[in-house]
Amino acid sequence: MDRLPVLKALGDNTRYAIYLELARATSPLATAEVADALSLHPNTVRPHLERMRDVGLLAVVVDNRGSVGRPQHRYALAADAPSLGLEPPTYPVMAGMLANVAAACRPAPEVVSEAGRDHGRHLGAERQRRRPVGSSGECVDAVMAEMADAGFDPVVDADDVAATIAFASCPFLELAEAFPELVCQLHRGMIEGMVEAFGGVEVVGFAGIADRDPCQVALVSR
Repeated sequence: MDRLPVLKALGDNTRYAIYLELARATSPLATAEVADALSLHPNTVRPHLERMRDVGLLAVVVDNRGSVGRPQHRYALAADAPSLGLEPPTYPVMAGMLANVAAACRPAPEVVSEAGRDHGRHLGAERQRRRPVGSSGECVDAVMAEMADAGFDPVVDADDVAATIAFASCPFLELAEAFPELVCQLHRGMIEGMVEAFGGVEVVGFAGIADRDPCQVALVSR
């Protein structure tokens, strides 16, 4: 997602309020529902919804249930829209329960890492499709971009051969502190999967929350 149009779209107070309302919703909302929640006229809300859809922030669901005439449009966050930490409250609860189940099963570290790699390969393939990555420097940049999008606030120290990316923030901090053997292994695997898809560099070291603060990954050119 191109960040500049997104930031411009969310820079408007009304659109930001609409975005918050949709981010907190547990199901897609119609224009009238958004307008009612914000005490605005639907005609005021409609162009803002369309602007956010145009830049890729929102997805539209066509609802034909019980309606006469034109189908009703309902809006929700697009699949790749930034969550801003506003996922429905059930998501963290579910994540915690799943982490408890996973910990009770005591999976081998390699099993956990491979689950992260699968996701990383998917992320890497999607970025390659949108904007192909070639050199080792571009690979590091792509990892930085994906980690920034995920909320890790990455900072890099790099030269022509190696790069160390430190993560100033962890969007999964509470779970990582409770289940470091799961969350940090997933994080490592995700980065390994991405660089596998990108090519050009490889992971030679990873320090999770139990090892150092901030967490970091070391990459070298192939």
